[in-house]
Parts: sequence; C-alpha cells; structure tokens
Amino acid sequence: METFLIRALQLVMSLSLLVVIHEMGHFLFARLFKTRVEKFCLFFDPWFSLFKFKPKHSETEYGIGWLPLGGYVKIAGMIDESMDTEQMKQPVLPWEFRAKPAWQRLLIMVGGVLFNFLLALFIYSMILFAWGDSYVPVQKAPLGMDFNETMYRAGFRDGDVLISADGVPFERMGSDLLTAIVDARQVTVLREGREVSVYIPDDLMDRLLADSTRFADFRYPFVIDSIVPGRPAARAGLQPGDSITQLDGRNIAYFDFKEEMLKRKADGQASHDIRLTYVRNGLTDTLSLTTDSLYEIGITADMRTARLLPVVKKEYTFFSSFPAGVMLGVNTLKGYVGQMKYLFSKEGAKQLGGFGTIGSIFPAAWDWHQFWYMTAFLSIILAFMNILPIPALDGGHVLFLIYEIVARRKPSDKFMERAQMAGMFLLFALLLWANLNDLLRFLF
Repeated sequence: METFLIRALQLVMSLSLLVVIHEMGHFLFARLFKTRVEKFCLFFDPWFSLFKFKPKHSETEYGIGWLPLGGYVKIAGMIDESMDTEQMKQPVLPWEFRAKPAWQRLLIMVGGVLFNFLLALFIYSMILFAWGDSYVPVQKAPLGMDFNETMYRAGFRDGDVLISADGVPFERMGSDLLTAIVDARQVTVLREGREVSVYIPDDLMDRLLADSTRFADFRYPFVIDSIVPGRPAARAGLQPGDSITQLDGRNIAYFDFKEEMLKRKADGQASHDIRLTYVRNGLTDTLSLTTDSLYEIGITADMRTARLLPVVKKEYTFFSSFPAGVMLGVNTLKGYVGQMKYLFSKEGAKQLGGFGTIGSIFPAAWDWHQFWYMTAFLSIILAFMNILPIPALDGGHVLFLIYEIVARRKPSDKFMERAQMAGMFLLFALLLWANLNDLLRFLF
C-alpha cells in the first residue's frame, strides 16, 4: 500500500505540473494577442468543481476539477472541449479567438506543446546540473549481458558484450539501444574474446513486445559483501570483496551462481563438493568447499552497481547543462517518435497502458532525481501526443488552421463541431482501451 501511495502521489504531482504548464502556454499566448480566456482549469470539471476562484476585475475564472484526465483553458470564440456552440452563434467580438488572424490563432494553439517541450528541456538541464550524468558503457561491461529468451532465439548469448549496430557503436543501456538493435540489419557482439555478427529478424520488436521481461540486462559479478562466521565459505577462506568468477571451471555471474546452486540442492544429494575461482585484489585463486546449498555457504552478495560495473560520470556547470539538456530532450523525443510505429501492431496495441502503467514508471521509494527525470519524459510525451493531427487535440486545431491559411477559407463551424466530437470519442476510446490493458495485466 505504501508503494502504491508513493507512486500515486508522484503521478498526481507530475501530471498536475505538466497540465498547468501546458494550459499556461495557451493562456499566455491568448493574453499576448488580447484574446479573452474565460476559464483556466486543472483537471476536468463536468457538473461541479472542487475549487474555483475569479479575481476581481479579471476575465478568467480559475479552478480545479474532480476528473484528473487533463485540463483546459476556455478561450472565447473557440470550439473546444466545452462544446459551447451557443457562443459561436453570436456576432463575432474583437476579443474572441475567431476574430484573430490565423497566425495568432496558430501560436495560441501550439503554445501548450511549446511550453511542455521547453519545460522538458529545462528539467533535463537542471537534472544534469544537479546530479550529472552517470551510465555504464555497454562495451565495457566486464561480464557482458544477460538476454531474455526472445533475444536468445535471435542469436544472442548470455555473456555477449554489445559492440555496435550496423557499424554504429553502442554507448549505454536504454530505449535508444533497443531501437538501434531492432532497426539494425546486424549487431556485432564480443563473444569469448572474438567479434561475432548477429543478424536481426524483421519481427524482433513484435516478439519483444509480447515478452513480459526486459530484453537484456547487465551480468553482475558475484562480489561477496559479507560472510557468516563458521559457515563453509568462512572455513574455506573466502573474504568480503572477493569476486567469484567460476564455478567448477565454468564462467559464472551472480544469477547463474544462484540458479546453479539451487539446482544442485534440488538434486537431493546430501552434500555438494564445489570448486570456486575468485579474484582478490587483482589476483585469481581457486578453492574447494562442501555444502548443501547456496544459503548454507554463508555469504551475501554486493549488488551496488557503482562498485560492480564501470560507471562513467559527467559533471556539468550551470551554463554547460543547457546545451546538454537540449540534446538529451531532442534525443528523447526522437527515440519516442521512432518507437511510435510499433503501437500500430497487434502486440504494440496490447502494450498501450493507462494511468497504472504511467504510475509504475515512478520509483517505489521517493527519489527526486527519478521523479524529475520521469516528469521530463512525460512532458516530452505530452507535447508529442498533443501535436498529433487528431481533432480535439492541439494538433487537430493546428491542422485546420494550416488548411485555412493555405485554402484562405475557414472550415465551417458545423464541421468543427463534428470533428471535435469525433476526436473526443476517439480519445476516450483510447483512454478506456489503455486502462483496460492495465486492469487485465493486474488481474492476469
């Protein structure tokens, strides 16, 4: 329950910030062009509001709705979520949206998307300034990677070190690395000291979307954190800090070691004689011991990544963080746009998630670094999704405005009403589908 509440709080805080910034973009551009904004609302407020306030001498009422599906600004003289068609039947007034030139209306409509994108760039910059950038170079992972079954069938093997995709070197783990792999014709890996080519099938991403496990992860060495006195490991002479590299002459990593020892325990033998190769202070040695299972050896593993894997850390000054933040934001947007095509496949549609999926990307324990990183990522997504040319989204309004500029005539109000209704129906259908997927994943 505590984990759920922490994630829910982070989700509400993040979405509230993103919605307010998005609507502020529309609001400020509207006010810049002297267009009246009748309402500024965080969340939707059908039938009633949780809070509303209209300052004296202000044209705008500010409020908080009860339905956390977004927010809106009600701009006078515009067909929007409020579907106020009665206002559109009245004579055009100079402060209304419809009275403004097309270029001004275009800027008002892209204001929300622009503000979300700029917010993401600012957050990324401040993350780099405050925490720097830390990552593990995949080419320098000492034990390579562990791959899931789909990647294994495609030709990868546990222990492979990822080198390049179609000659372009890999740098770090993440969605960019996966995209580079699935879009490549061949991937080069380092396997047992020599470079090997793995040829990528065209449907690899479809197969991976059907998986419920991560496509790959780093292989961690089994580094001893502590030893129980009097147990076999202590009697054999193992010490904290020793890195176990082989079991009975076979190269082994953390999870391999656990699985192998549990397997031997399941054999039902009274005892097992095992031979361990380990590294201590740069020197390799071998010892033997007798035990029944991993848990009776009397050791615990150190799983602190910074101590087990080579970590590259870059620090940024206040001013150098901005170009780096812009580059990070642009690359994040490119990666997200590149992966959108997979949503139109059968498996991709199944992976579409709602609020449960969004909430799950936040950490289970409060972590400001991750909170801001996820907020920036969601801001990128919100900007991109809103600029899609779908009626009821900003991109739909932009599409009709571009048509007006090119054709030199406006679409009729009746057409705009129908388009708005169709767009809202489509968006609510997608929202229901996404949250139904979350429910099915939770139940099954």
